[in-house]
Parts: sequence; structure tokens; C-alpha cells
Amino acid sequence: MYKAAVVSSVMVDETVNQASKRAFEIDFLQLGEYNVRVGIVPGNRQKIPMLLFNGIGASLEFAQPFADALDDVELITFDIPGVGGSPTPLIPPRFPQLSFLAEQLLDELNYGQVNVIGYSWGGALAQQFTYDHPQRVKQLILAATTMGMIAIPGLPIELLKLLKPNPLFRSFKNVSVRQIINHQWVIPQQGPRGFWYQILTGWGWTSAYWLRKIKTKTLLLAGDDDLMVPAMNLKVMQQLMPNAQFRSISGDHFFMVTQPRACARMVGEFCEYY
Repeated sequence: MYKAAVVSSVMVDETVNQASKRAFEIDFLQLGEYNVRVGIVPGNRQKIPMLLFNGIGASLEFAQPFADALDDVELITFDIPGVGGSPTPLIPPRFPQLSFLAEQLLDELNYGQVNVIGYSWGGALAQQFTYDHPQRVKQLILAATTMGMIAIPGLPIELLKLLKPNPLFRSFKNVSVRQIINHQWVIPQQGPRGFWYQILTGWGWTSAYWLRKIKTKTLLLAGDDDLMVPAMNLKVMQQLMPNAQFRSISGDHFFMVTQPRACARMVGEFCEYY
């Protein structure tokens, strides 16, 4: 059903060279008005699968290092409409629409309850999805994210990087000199309109008014050198959420890519995968 992704990467993480072990199986699903590119890394179905919401401008390929580090955990992710291989819609969707889209995706693929991880921009969508569909979320991980418009801003010079398409890809290439031995990816691109749609999706949105209603067990992960999303954002969120814990991880805003093994170990322990 799913076509293999063209992905090959070797990461340097905690002095261990780790080749890509598990390729995404990729297909397109028609979910309402959206044609969505979906990627699944098959795993042990005795363990609760993990649904990943990615960062801004990032196609599902950027989850490959993290997927490798998760060992036998099944991982589901998709390209947001307008990003990667998912065609750009006429009108930018809002977070509640994308939350409903994610539920449709789980229904279509016959998944029940999942663990949810949201990274950066995807952390906002993860909050919305958990608020809208709490019965679908066993445990929640929010990584390098904020409550939206009500947030402690990062350094302006760092935030300006987000005003250009594909910031994750550019930053990933910038750190690759010291952390990536070799990578050859074929990554589809939709152009800048989809990226700006993601900016519009989050415009005016905040979870500050209802975050305390999320009672799901939650792990809040922050990079100790994150200049885009200061760790204080997640510490504030911890005070609002009734069942949340905060942990710091070595790295900047892109620790899920540059420190996948350390990140996966924290997530795996939290979700009791190990």
C-alpha cells in the first residue's frame, strides 16, 4: 500500500554513527478536501503507535533520524497541506481543521489510541489535537514549542530565520558539517505559499485559555540552547497543565534532528516503550 521513501542518512549522535534502519512507507490519502502525503514506519503493534506533528516547513523525511532511534515503535506522520508532498489548498486551514484532519487520518488507517509528539509548530497542532480528541491520546510529548501567540519570544535574529521557507532544512544543513557524515534525500517541495499558509494557520492562535483542561500525561521537552523557543515557555506550560513534567535536553531548537537518540530515549522512557 505504501511506497518506500527515498531516504538515506547517517547521523552522528552521542559519538555513535547510526545508519537509517527503518524507511518510511509512503502513500497519499484523500481526506475530505485534502490530498495528504502520509508516512508510516512500521513497528511492533503490541506497542502504542506514535503520531508525529512536524515543524514548520518540514516534510515527513525530517522525522527519519528520530524514527530510526525509536527502534520498533510504529511512527505515523504526514505532510501538512502545502508542505512536502501534500498539495497546497486554496485556503489555509486553521489548527482545528488540521486537528480534524489528523483524526480522519487515524480513522482511515484503523488506528485507535496513539501517543502524540508535536515538535515546534507541530507542538501547537499537538495541543489542539489533544484538546479536541483527548480519547485518542494516551500520552503527549511537546517539544520546543509554545502556547502560540501568548509566548516568550526567542531572539529576534533567530526568529527571522522562520520568515523564510524551509527553515528546518537550512538549519539542518548548517549543523551538518559537524553532525552529518553523509545524506542523500529526495524531498518534495510545494513552494513558499504552503509555508506562508502555515504561518497564517498559527496567526492569532493560542492554547493559553484552555491548556489547563488537557489532563493527558504530558512530557515537555526543551533544548538547553534553544534561542528560537526559550525553555521558559515550556516551564510556564508545565505550571498550567495538571499532569505535565518538564525535561531539558542538550541542543538547540533542532534537537529532534541533531540529537535523535537522546530525544527518543527520553520519549521512550516516558511512554514506557522500554
